[in-house]
Amino acid sequence: MSWNPALDPDCPTGDAVDAIETVIVPRARDLGDFEVRRALPAPRRQMVGPFIFFDQMGPAEFITGRGVDIRPHPHIGLATVTYLYEGRFHHRDSLGTDQWIEPGAVNLMTAGHGITHSERIDGEMLAAPYRLSGIQTWLALPAGAEDGAPDFVHAGRDALPMLEGEGKRLRLILGTAYGERAPVPVASGMFYIDAVLEPGAKLPLPDDHEDRGAYVVQGAVKIAGERFEAGRMMVFRPGDRVSMTAGPDGARVMLLGGDTLEGPRYIWWNFVASTKERIEAAKEAWREGDWQHGRFRLPPTDDAEFIPLPER
Repeated sequence: MSWNPALDPDCPTGDAVDAIETVIVPRARDLGDFEVRRALPAPRRQMVGPFIFFDQMGPAEFITGRGVDIRPHPHIGLATVTYLYEGRFHHRDSLGTDQWIEPGAVNLMTAGHGITHSERIDGEMLAAPYRLSGIQTWLALPAGAEDGAPDFVHAGRDALPMLEGEGKRLRLILGTAYGERAPVPVASGMFYIDAVLEPGAKLPLPDDHEDRGAYVVQGAVKIAGERFEAGRMMVFRPGDRVSMTAGPDGARVMLLGGDTLEGPRYIWWNFVASTKERIEAAKEAWREGDWQHGRFRLPPTDDAEFIPLPER
């Protein structure tokens, strides 16, 4: 039996339950030029499958010369997933990757034992006003992959499977669902889908994954007779057959989930690990700042600065 972060011995049974186990209202955070809404981790739910961090970015409008500017910083024990609806991000990492991420494409960066990266909006993007919106998530790595080698994979929007019909357009970003498989390799069983629904369209959730959730980005959906507006994440009981119906204005929903991990995870700053000792070792390595011989390197094309270790 795999460990479920929402397991509760006082959970009601029989007629006292419905299809939805938990509803999460994201916490808003103002990052200066734009706002993010964080759905995971939440007080009642750390993960949905391997998804341990889920941020909706924007939508935000930037004036000429202004943009997101996140200096190099480290990660361990996770894989980051960047998926945009509008705008562009410039990714550079300590593997030497130099890649722009654009709407409908996916960047999957696997940290493993340790990686450093920056996320900036620079160059010609700053020459005119622009809009930015999207989702950033972290996937906690299973125990056997926590100390693996770092990696980076980019897949353009045309490489990702599209499922269309009956008022639905689904792009499979990661994993397997509805008989399709995304091309980006992942460390555990999962699914991650961008679903655009026309008014009244019905969409059943994949029923072949242990843990499942849905986040309403735009519009509203009805599930089991209850309406859920944009900015809500619903987490569903394993094994239930669940279907949603788009509201009168349609909906855009991110579907996510997969195998639950073998145990809980510790989170500190940008580090995720199955033990506190792994977190402490990563903190010390970043504090030492030995970019030539230490655990972490800076991106070779973005090594003039970095984010110091927080003092907390």
